[in-house]
Amino acid sequence: MIHVTQPSLAPLDEFLPYLREIWSTGVMTHNGPFLQRLERELASRFDVPDVVCVANATVAMQIALRALDVTDGEVITTPFTFVATANIIRWERCTPVFVDIEPGTWNLDPAQVEAAITPRTKAILPVHVFSAPCAVEAIDEIARRRGLKVIYDAAHATDVRRQGRSLMTFGDVSCLSFHATKLFNTCEGGACITRDPELARRLRRMRFFGFDEGKEIVDDGMNGKLTEIGAALGLANLKYIDQVKANRRRKYELYLSCLEGRENICFHTYDPDEYNYSYMPVIFDSETTLLRVEAFLKARGVTPRRYFWPALHLVRAVNPNGHRGSLPVAEKISSTVLCLPLYDTLADDDVRQVAGWVLEAAGRPD
Repeated sequence: MIHVTQPSLAPLDEFLPYLREIWSTGVMTHNGPFLQRLERELASRFDVPDVVCVANATVAMQIALRALDVTDGEVITTPFTFVATANIIRWERCTPVFVDIEPGTWNLDPAQVEAAITPRTKAILPVHVFSAPCAVEAIDEIARRRGLKVIYDAAHATDVRRQGRSLMTFGDVSCLSFHATKLFNTCEGGACITRDPELARRLRRMRFFGFDEGKEIVDDGMNGKLTEIGAALGLANLKYIDQVKANRRRKYELYLSCLEGRENICFHTYDPDEYNYSYMPVIFDSETTLLRVEAFLKARGVTPRRYFWPALHLVRAVNPNGHRGSLPVAEKISSTVLCLPLYDTLADDDVRQVAGWVLEAAGRPD
């Protein structure tokens, strides 16, 4: 089997000393020494003032919304994303308002965001899709002018910079994922990043039941902690992030060299220096072609994935009362995009084989 992704892992013999120390000290969680060290090293790596690690990116978005007092009203977001983005808005008793995306980057269209703002709008929750930065300057300007909060779903965008500046420094909070499938992983995990030190302190309280440093309950809270074992894996993996990103980029570009120039295949629009190459999305000329390619690959032991289908405004469970069928770009992209296998240890010959099968299946008549 060639899976759509595989985790990037440090050598096991480099991880075992961390486990031995955890077993020796008995410190498994509760803001332990490995967690604190990971937060410091990530802040240095990402060139941000602080990193608040949590259990996963969904928790990161949840406590970000709560910490910014976005607990009712409307939140403008994208229909072209993983369901967690919309789920967490509804979980916090807000209403997701879906607007269309840009045809090239597949990120929120700022003009559509502006048009969707109402007196009930409290926040904007954009997604850096496949790590390509949103139009952060335009979105942040709209938010400042209209008095709105901005929480970026940066689950895909670990270690990305925008014109030399950390992408994590835009908006009020950026929420990262350290899931096993991401560029950098702690198995499960995530983080909130903000430039506001008081907001960072509140996020830390909220991830630990609302306790402050003196163990007084002073705020809303939940159990959103990252364990010491997760933090230790992150520390072991962090030293390889440049190597992993370089390997992914090389395999991505190998796919491009095999697939470019075909009339019925096109690709994501991105700046090569503002991308982390975590995914290999391909756009086909029609859903019929996509389904033919998908079936052809699966029959040969390859498991591509339809990220993200269907567009969320069409899913009744996350948009029960909203208007449907009126976001043409998102609907077109979601029905024709397929992510091909891409990960650190994927063999070059497998890339060439998968690309060859894609061309073979895409070129067949309906």
